[in-house]
Amino acid sequence: MKKRGQMSESVIVIGLLCISGGFQDAYTYICRDGVFANAQTGNIVLMGQHFAEGDLKLGLRYLFPVVSFLLGIILAELIKKYCKEFDKIHWRQIVLAIEILILFLAGFLPEEMDLPANMLVSLVCAMQVQSFRKLNGNAYATTMCIGNLRTATELWFSYHTTKKPELRKKSMLYYGFIGIFAVGAAVGSIMAGLFEKKAIWFSCLVLIVAFCLMFIKESQEEGSQTDLR
Repeated sequence: MKKRGQMSESVIVIGLLCISGGFQDAYTYICRDGVFANAQTGNIVLMGQHFAEGDLKLGLRYLFPVVSFLLGIILAELIKKYCKEFDKIHWRQIVLAIEILILFLAGFLPEEMDLPANMLVSLVCAMQVQSFRKLNGNAYATTMCIGNLRTATELWFSYHTTKKPELRKKSMLYYGFIGIFAVGAAVGSIMAGLFEKKAIWFSCLVLIVAFCLMFIKESQEEGSQTDLR
């Protein structure tokens, strides 16, 4: 059996996922009642604040996306478990396909259904962060920045200590993807102002490109392996 190329760990795919991740966070915060799609720490803080103030309704607004995030992780693991051995399609592409369908559905939900919409986007974010966790073998997150920022700064410090150029390169790559995430958030803000609830469909387009690239690149890698035999 031919070994499938892991294009899910490539720079271009990770970059696209970072754009989508930043976009989704901006979208839910601006268009969906001030809830974070990715930053569950912020949701937990706000949930605790509202519960402490005795506001059950507002507390639940932030609790349900957190629960949905947990379910997204479980769903991604189930897909990995039962689809990992598929030959024609990578299990991460199945995750992306489901993400695209869910986000497309979220774009149809009206304002009075902001809570279900936030839960859907949080589910997608969890599936993505659980499924796409490496960049060329290095741990990376495409839907949040705190871990990436820590790693980037640690690598930068190590570079100045050891003078190893590969550490500087890795550090700048992490910082670069943090910048791409910020660009995605900025685009999300602009698109939300223009298209409101349906702005999330832009994220669908980005994920479709990533999905297709995984097919093309994997096919090319498999062809190269065949040529070497």
